This record gives sequence, C-alpha cells and structure tokens, in this order.
Amino acid sequence: MNKLKKITAAVKKYIGSLDKLLLFAVCLCTIVGITLIYSLAANGTTTHNVYKTQVISMIIGLVVCIFISCFDYKDFAKLWYLYVPAALVPVLLTFTSMGVGVEGTDDVAWLRIGSMQFQPAEFLKIAFLLSFSYHLSRVSDDMNNLINIILLCIHAAVPIGLVMKQGDHGTALVFIMMFVVMMYSSGLSLLYIIPALLAVPVVVMIAWQYLLGSVQKERIMILFNPGSDPEGIEWQQDLGLSSLTAGNIFGNGLFGNEKSNVPEIYNDFIFSYVGYAFGFVGCIALIVVFAFICIKIIANALVARDCLGKNICMGAFAMLFTHCALNIGMVLKVMPVIGIPLPFLSSGGTALVSMYIVIGTVLSARQHNEKIYRMFA
Repeated sequence: MNKLKKITAAVKKYIGSLDKLLLFAVCLCTIVGITLIYSLAANGTTTHNVYKTQVISMIIGLVVCIFISCFDYKDFAKLWYLYVPAALVPVLLTFTSMGVGVEGTDDVAWLRIGSMQFQPAEFLKIAFLLSFSYHLSRVSDDMNNLINIILLCIHAAVPIGLVMKQGDHGTALVFIMMFVVMMYSSGLSLLYIIPALLAVPVVVMIAWQYLLGSVQKERIMILFNPGSDPEGIEWQQDLGLSSLTAGNIFGNGLFGNEKSNVPEIYNDFIFSYVGYAFGFVGCIALIVVFAFICIKIIANALVARDCLGKNICMGAFAMLFTHCALNIGMVLKVMPVIGIPLPFLSSGGTALVSMYIVIGTVLSARQHNEKIYRMFA
C-alpha cells in the first residue's frame, strides 16, 4: 500500500512539473503536419502510406519522449560511450554499398535495410547534443583553456565532417549552429569569439572553393540573380513560392484541392502547402507556434539545475531554430534549396521520432531541475 502511494505521488509530481505547454505545442504542430499530409494523399499528391507512417511515427515519438523525460538527463548523458558509437556506425555505413540517395537530392545520406529506409544523421544529432553537452559540463570550470577549446572543436568536427562527406550540407549547418550556440552559452571568452568572427570570411571562401559542388554554388547564386534559371535550379522554389502565395490571406482549405505540382511538397516544401491551405494567417500562426516552442526551450535552459541541463536545452533550441529558419527561408526563396525538413510537419519517420527524442531530453532537463526529485530513483 505504501509502495502504491509512493508511485501515485511520483506520478502526480511528474505531471505537475511536466512542461505541458511545450509538449502541447509540439503535438499541435505534428497533428497539423499529419492533417496536411493526409490532405495531400487525398488529392493524389502522395500516397496514404506516407500519412500512415507519420501517424505511427508520432505515436512512437511521443511514447519515447515521455519515457525519456521520466529519467534524469545526467543518467543517460554520461553513457556517451554507448550511444555515440551506436549513432556513428550507421552514418559510416552510408559510405558503403548500403548507403542510398533519395530522388530529388544530390547526397547519399540514407541507409536501406530490407524494406526500411532511414537517415542515420538524425540520430547522430541526438548523440552530438548529449555528448557535446556532457563534454562542455565536464570542462565548465576551465572552459576557456586552449586545450579544452581544441578538444571541443575536434568533438564537433567529427559529425560535421561526416555529414559534409555525405553531401548533406543542410545537416552540417545544423551541427555548426548547435556547436556555436552551445559554445557561446557555455561562456566562451571574447578572446576566442572575436578571432572566430574575423575568420568567418576566410572560412566561407575556403568552403566555396573546396567544399561546395557546382550545384550548391548555383543554388546560392540564384538568390542573388533571381529569374536567371526558371527552368532549372529555380524551378522547385518557384513552384513552392507560387503555391505559398496562392492561398492569399485565409487559404483555400485542406480538402477538395487539385493535385499539387510542387516536388516534395509533403516533405521539405510542406510550408508552401501551409500557405496554400491556410493562407498568410496560417503561415504566421505556425511561425508563432514555432517561436513559442523555441522560447519555452530557452526558458527551460534558464531553470536547469546545472550546465549540462542548460547545454542540452540550448543545443535543442539551436537545432529546432536552424531547421525552421533554413526550411522556411528555402520556401520563401531567401535561402538555397538545402534539403532540411520542417520540424514536426515534414513527412519522414526518422526525423519526427528524433525530434521527439530531443524534446524528451528538454523535458527531462525541466523535470529534474530539482536535485531532490526523480521519477525513477
């Protein structure tokens, strides 16, 4: 009887301290995404399997998210020697015959095992988020020691280099932003920040000269010379922008619409369908929800009990914000087409489940901001 009372008290404590608003906003975005994908399946733009996969992925992701939030983030962050190799090996396998590309992309960043296909870099983001946060927490007392800075840079260079080698420059940018935000929030000295800022033009020139392919360069140059290649590089963005603006103020509604001619509209270009279906008002409402999620994650960073929890939240913020900025910017034609999904809305089971895992780590940092409280002792 006493044991039952303890369990009941622990559950009540968990529910009381759960960041319900953050979880609600995330679920709301996912439901909107599933509804949009179902609408696209109904008008023949995509298949119902895509919609069903998204529903199953949401259920799995939500269960895993709640499960992770029940445990103290310190307990699983320090197990880096287990989850880092588990995340690295599938990424390395993409460089073998098991690696495949996806139609409409120019990178080989997926693994096919039987009938299942997934993008292992999505789980590498989670491994990096946790391991880099743990690394920062271990050196927090001597953060600005040159040796520590070099080791932190090497830590970040491994996943960035791997995804760059895959040709997935969008994911590489996400890793870079996570690295920059987490280093800054951990108290990186201006003695390093100022030289780093001064070095940015040199790094950009080197990347342009040696790291970017001709297609990537063309996609960037199109932004400065719009209308120069409407039948080629600009074609997808022009169609997406046209779909976005076709909704005017209040949109055309979800069902009864014609089949969309925008490639990957159910995936990377789903924001263009938000505009088509819900109009300008719907787009602004979605951006407000994303802004709310980002602000809630930063707020959780502020109440975290230690630098590990703070780093996890700030890394999650950087990941989510970068995804949103790159994806929406791509549809608005102010960013190049870079193959980045819109969190919780774009189709893709791996991306959706991985984002829910990230939210689970943020919830854990919020849940366990008091040293005396643990759902599972």
